[in-house]
Amino acid sequence: MIALSIGLVYLWFGGLKFIPDMSPAQDLAIDTIRQLTFNLIPPKTSLFLLALWEVSVGVMLILNKFIRVVILIALLHMVCTFTPLLFFPDLAFARPPLGYTLLGQYIFKNIIIIAALVTLYKLSAKGVKPISLF
Repeated sequence: MIALSIGLVYLWFGGLKFIPDMSPAQDLAIDTIRQLTFNLIPPKTSLFLLALWEVSVGVMLILNKFIRVVILIALLHMVCTFTPLLFFPDLAFARPPLGYTLLGQYIFKNIIIIAALVTLYKLSAKGVKPISLF
């Protein structure tokens, strides 16, 4: 159920990024990717690629396909979601280092997803397959 749950979140959040101004994280995602890539990727392209990445991870987790590779890709993504804390601390912290804004809380809660992904990865190494609806 963990892979399915995370897959649904990835699918939903990624899908919203395909629709202009639908994702509440759109501007933050664009600004973060701009910083990470030294402004080499145009904003619309970066948002499209992120949406594609997130939807692909979601679908693969839901379908239980290429699970170990997908988990590693998701972990890379999750690590990147923390970079706005470094790039835009004024947006993430009301009272640094412990007083988060709503945006900061939105980012920090990803630690739960990271823990779940690491657990899934360890289970898959032991041959345990996540529950799949398909």
